Amino acid sequence: MRVAVVWNHDHTGVINRFGQSCPEDDDRETVERVVASLQQGGHETLLCEGDKGLFATLERFMPPDSHARPSGIVFNMAYGIQGQCHSSHVPCMLEMAGVPYTGSSPLGHGLALDKVITKRLIRDGGVPMPNFRVMRHGTESADDLRFPVVVKPRHGFASFGLQLVHEPAQLRHAVEMIVTQYAQDALVEEYIEGREICVALLGNGELEALPLVELDFGDRETRLFTLEDKLKMVVAPQRICPAQIDSRLATVLRDISVATFRACQCRDYARIDLRIDRSGQPFVLEINSMPGLSPTSIYPLAARAAGHSFSSLVNRILDVAHTRYFGIGI
Repeated sequence: MRVAVVWNHDHTGVINRFGQSCPEDDDRETVERVVASLQQGGHETLLCEGDKGLFATLERFMPPDSHARPSGIVFNMAYGIQGQCHSSHVPCMLEMAGVPYTGSSPLGHGLALDKVITKRLIRDGGVPMPNFRVMRHGTESADDLRFPVVVKPRHGFASFGLQLVHEPAQLRHAVEMIVTQYAQDALVEEYIEGREICVALLGNGELEALPLVELDFGDRETRLFTLEDKLKMVVAPQRICPAQIDSRLATVLRDISVATFRACQCRDYARIDLRIDRSGQPFVLEINSMPGLSPTSIYPLAARAAGHSFSSLVNRILDVAHTRYFGIGI
């Protein structure tokens, strides 16, 4: 089958450089590994940019057949170039062009990227989460929040802007930094002290929960990994997979994660991050609708523990998407 792997690496393919730039993309090595894995699966591949030239590129590579059925599929690895809800941009283009693709729809990515909407959706579904407020100035009332609190951009990922605030007096500065630097509201939520667990999900109708991954922060006083930590080359938390969790709690974590996946309209695969407090109560922190596939990322680690090679994982994601569209696997 023809499979176009779409990513955003060259950010020049736009009409104007305008709006908030997307700070993240997949590294070339990871994308090339995905391409090689698809080729191992017997597919004809093309690596292309998710920019203004995408329509013409795809039309040449996978022209429609005489019955107007798609002659190929996109393996979507595009985080977007600029503007709001950037992860939804390439899926929007593909929806309009009638090209099937892996991963969540524009709606799913948009919901997952807006942390506040995510929290309201899953809270309405009865999923436990930390108490939170949305702030624009930092002078809003925080009487209902228990400090310390985590402050981060409402729209964002990869620890960008993440801060831990211990005292109410520090809150205004933290919120102002988010508003100034990221041009958006700040999400302020209670910090949950405890174990951090990641749940990788694969599928649609019957979701497969891959083995749980725990982030072990060792003897760090604060069990939080900020962007500043990464820039200072602080040692990242150790990933333990499978996490040593009793079967009852593991079932609860999987059920909560599936409910979060459904509430946020995700498709094919996603990762949910949770904290378990000292009393054993789990809380959902956020959902990643396009988890990283690099060799050091959490999702491939969980897949390896489930018996998947990298190649089989990539082709399984493709198969899941193909089944969703056409009712049968590849």
